[in-house]
Amino acid sequence: MRVLIVEDEPHLAEAVRDGLRLAAIAADIAGDGDSALELLGVNSYDLVVLDRDIPGPSGDEVARHVVASGSGIPILMLTAADRIDDKASGFELGADDYLTKPFELRELVLRLRALDRRRAYARPPVREIAGLRLDPFRREVFRDGRYVALTRKQFAVLEVLVAAEGGVVSAEKLLERAWDENADPLTNAVRITVSALRKRLGEPWIIATVPGVGYRIDTGTDTTASGRDTTDPGSAHA
Repeated sequence: MRVLIVEDEPHLAEAVRDGLRLAAIAADIAGDGDSALELLGVNSYDLVVLDRDIPGPSGDEVARHVVASGSGIPILMLTAADRIDDKASGFELGADDYLTKPFELRELVLRLRALDRRRAYARPPVREIAGLRLDPFRREVFRDGRYVALTRKQFAVLEVLVAAEGGVVSAEKLLERAWDENADPLTNAVRITVSALRKRLGEPWIIATVPGVGYRIDTGTDTTASGRDTTDPGSAHA
């Protein structure tokens, strides 16, 4: 899951971002309305955490933009405006949830995960492919009935690959979906994480490298050869 945090208090925004990362949720920060609109235009987000009182275009204007775009991105308004009239106007603007400050980070994480599950275009709660069973809510992975312990990043990468249902996912897309905008585009993190993930899942290798393109879940019967990590997709961070 990748979230955009729109918050003009730097310390609060960074604390929320760091807390979400500990919960395996990638997060970017926009400190004003203009930055929020810019990031929404160039990145793909699953959710927006939106403060209403921000410089530039207000949080309400950002909410209107998200709704008008037709993207279906859920909005959680996170604001000090706690009157019932404030909440009512927020929902009328298109907010899907409303959390007032001060708040507990754990509650924010629970609300974000609930919103993610309820998205109109959401993945099924549990995905199964080629003997893999991935439960995004419980953060559990099983292969042929065997529980597989994964790190947060390994789980995030596998979640993207499983969602592609056997389709090829580029290293760039994995970097975008499982990391965030601060990730170095030249890093070897994707290749290293995929290699470690293969080992965790065990043989026969189920993650295939498509040379020069990316990675995919091998849904065929012969996964050993296609899963060899002998060639990288055509970039340094593949």
